[in-house]
Amino acid sequence: MRLLTLFLCVTLTACSGPNGSTEEKGQQSQDSSKTKFSQDNQRDHKLANNIDSTAHDKRPYSGFNANLSAVSIKGKPGENQKKLPVLTQENVVPILTEFGRQNPYNKVLIKTSYGQIKIELFEETPLHRANFLYLIQQDYFTNTFFHRIVPNFIIQGGNSDLRSTPRKRKLIGPNYLLPSEINPNRIHTYGTISGAKEYRENPDKLSAPYEFFIFCGPDISGRHLNGNYTIFGQVTQGMDVVETIANLPADEGEWPKSNVYIEVSIDK
Repeated sequence: MRLLTLFLCVTLTACSGPNGSTEEKGQQSQDSSKTKFSQDNQRDHKLANNIDSTAHDKRPYSGFNANLSAVSIKGKPGENQKKLPVLTQENVVPILTEFGRQNPYNKVLIKTSYGQIKIELFEETPLHRANFLYLIQQDYFTNTFFHRIVPNFIIQGGNSDLRSTPRKRKLIGPNYLLPSEINPNRIHTYGTISGAKEYRENPDKLSAPYEFFIFCGPDISGRHLNGNYTIFGQVTQGMDVVETIANLPADEGEWPKSNVYIEVSIDK
């Protein structure tokens, strides 16, 4: 039954992200989304479609599915459904560029049961800013979690073990990646927000669009991330909430033992 659920839900691709301390914990390969499924209220702690059977590399990851041509996606509450193209590698730049022009917002609010986190999105990363706003508009983050937590290092969000998450990815765009917008003058420091990244066969350092991580460690722990991941925002309020989530009990795969649901909205 679990295999059937896995087949229906998601095919994962490995992405890289934060490593708490590469000297302390090493850099081991890990499945992209670490998608896990519950059955009879028991969590399966094994990685789905594990590319490398070794445990985990403290780096963010994300999953993708098959292609479509166009879909109807629900817009903001109260709006009519909009006919939007599925995002692909060919159309993602012009679509997000125009979307970003029409939606100049840069303040975001993340609500959790542990409190709120306020974020500022950087203007210097226009595609990542627009993509994050686009996912908010398409209601992608509803019923996703902070699904990976590493104390003194990162919390990672944008995935879940629910069937709704891969379905939404399939509708919005199952295979697109975001062009790198790495600023060599920015480093991973306390409260920065970055995109997960495909780390196999990804010389251009393209970001996976659906998952992000908040850095909550000392600067020295982020040295190996600098220049490799696009930093596209900063927490402006709520790092106490980030710390609380980072220190929750987690399984051996760094998945919180109790789901940490997130609600993401534009904070106007």
